[in-house]
Amino acid sequence: MPEPRLSFDEYATLVEQSPILIWRADKSGLCDYFNQRWLTFRGRTMEQEAGNGWVEGVHPADYDHCLKIYQENFAKRHAFEMEYRLMRHDYAYRWIFDRGAPFYSSDGDFMGFIGSCVDVTDRVEAQHELAKRTEEEIRHLRGFLPICCNCKKIRDDNGYWQQLEVYIRDHSMAEFSHSICPE
Repeated sequence: MPEPRLSFDEYATLVEQSPILIWRADKSGLCDYFNQRWLTFRGRTMEQEAGNGWVEGVHPADYDHCLKIYQENFAKRHAFEMEYRLMRHDYAYRWIFDRGAPFYSSDGDFMGFIGSCVDVTDRVEAQHELAKRTEEEIRHLRGFLPICCNCKKIRDDNGYWQQLEVYIRDHSMAEFSHSICPE
């Protein structure tokens, strides 16, 4: 069965209506194309995003890391993947998973990079929430002390049983003074 050949219009439809954000950079590393999904996501025009205009939307905390990955891989002509926050049209930052790869002419000449991005904010936020809950649970569990119900000694991290006062003194700033209660 022969491979189906797509017309230029069919390719254009695939690129423009694909449910991902698509970009292209020329040999100099400057972006010269963004699909309509990207432009709609950003709420900006092709002219505003072209060149390095798109980086205006990268979150300041992610800017240096994002630029470093892009420039290093572009110079080496290596494919790359990265996550960063990108400002959406409503000024909300969304986590983006960006994958870029070099592309070549039919003669094998390096032409630049093509990239695709997907919004992964829901996944990133779920991971952060899970990490927060896990940390809280670990902090809570660290509060449990294995104590003998008969002699009231505490088992330390090495499995040794210590007097309550010794264990608490070694793990806190508490100091003890002993006396006898009236009972």
